[in-house]
Amino acid sequence: MINLPKHIAIIMDGNGRWAVRKKLPRIAGHHKGVEALRAIIKHSVERQIQVITLFAFSSENWQRPPLEVNLLMTLMQKLLIEEVDQLHANNIKLRVIGNITPLASVLRAAINNAEITTKNNTGLQLNIAINYGGRWDIVQAARALCVQAQAGEINPTDISETMFNQYLMLTNIPEPDLLIRTSGEQRLSNFLLWQLAYTEIYFSPVLWPDFTPKDLDAALYFYQHRERRFGSVEENLSQVEHA
Repeated sequence: MINLPKHIAIIMDGNGRWAVRKKLPRIAGHHKGVEALRAIIKHSVERQIQVITLFAFSSENWQRPPLEVNLLMTLMQKLLIEEVDQLHANNIKLRVIGNITPLASVLRAAINNAEITTKNNTGLQLNIAINYGGRWDIVQAARALCVQAQAGEINPTDISETMFNQYLMLTNIPEPDLLIRTSGEQRLSNFLLWQLAYTEIYFSPVLWPDFTPKDLDAALYFYQHRERRFGSVEENLSQVEHA
């Protein structure tokens, strides 16, 4: 396949509904979702996708029933511990973005170990958003810039989009070319609000546990047939491409 996105962001939606429809506990949907994720990561490597950013747990997800939250945290901890060797063996670099301070110490340790173990890998960059919100990301970047401005380290008038971007969670990583959201929902849900400004968006009706490599290929096919203008027009883009 040609003209593929370098960076794919995914909102893995529908785990709970998948379980409810099958009269199973909601956590069963999350376990099934992990199986789907393994297949998607493998297929993405085969398609030579460079970066994947997953929305695993939003800052709003704390409002879910405490039992489900606890089970989700336990599942993430288990996966980070058990999957790190496989990720490392496949040259995948893992990074967690979000406010991890409120997370349990055992989970934070698992995150730290996974990041250190895979930090020098040069294959797929896998970003997992845990306790992440797009508004939070923007606010924490603004706070960091304010601290530097108050200390006289930067001049507020010098703050630009490029400088601001350096304080966001995905700094030094190309912005997503394609966002995939499963389960038929059509909203961003506070995910990568800054970074998705010109991202192509693909909404799939498939619940995440049923999302297969074939469904990923459908999203890639959609992307291949999009004309990315970035606020320009086709004539201007043609002039730039042939300059």
